[in-house]
Amino acid sequence: MSSTDLPAIDPGRTALLVMDVQNGIVGSIADPDALLGRVAGAIADVRAAGGTIGYVRVAFTEDDWAAVPETNANVHQLAQAKGMHHEDASAQIHDRIAPADGDIMVNKTRIGGMSTTDLHQQLTARGIDTLILAGISTSGVVLSTLGEAVDRDYRVYVLSDGVADHRDDVHDILLNTIFPSRAHVIDSATLRDLLRAAA
Repeated sequence: MSSTDLPAIDPGRTALLVMDVQNGIVGSIADPDALLGRVAGAIADVRAAGGTIGYVRVAFTEDDWAAVPETNANVHQLAQAKGMHHEDASAQIHDRIAPADGDIMVNKTRIGGMSTTDLHQQLTARGIDTLILAGISTSGVVLSTLGEAVDRDYRVYVLSDGVADHRDDVHDILLNTIFPSRAHVIDSATLRDLLRAAA
């Protein structure tokens, strides 16, 4: 899809959400260096246009681990393994895309980026109504946060070359079949065109 066929982006009302791109997660995908390069480029483009950067990471305290019920099979397993402690190196955002002063940063204890954080409140306080989603994995945090964001009436873009999954088939179905009914699926070059058009 050409950038001329898409709604215009107002950078002042737009946030790029970089989700779960953490030391303990990045190495689990194919070609992490390429993904990090594309995400870093998108961050630079959004910053230069005056947009907001938000970081969402999986990070637990001891109390968080204890509070995950057995009914939540996916997260309970991580909590039982004492994974992603908020102070551990594995839970930190990768250095190549490190947060800067003024960025939003939230720690989550479930799959989606909003249900256990104040992300929506922080975005609302900044007047954000448009989100661009990037991160790992397409079938995890990206899918869940997309659903949460759409239900809260954000306009949503998914950065097709800024997301990755452990399964290529699931990644492709989501990007080509599921996501287009809920969001605008664009690549980083199209994002750059939209931001330039807004200048």
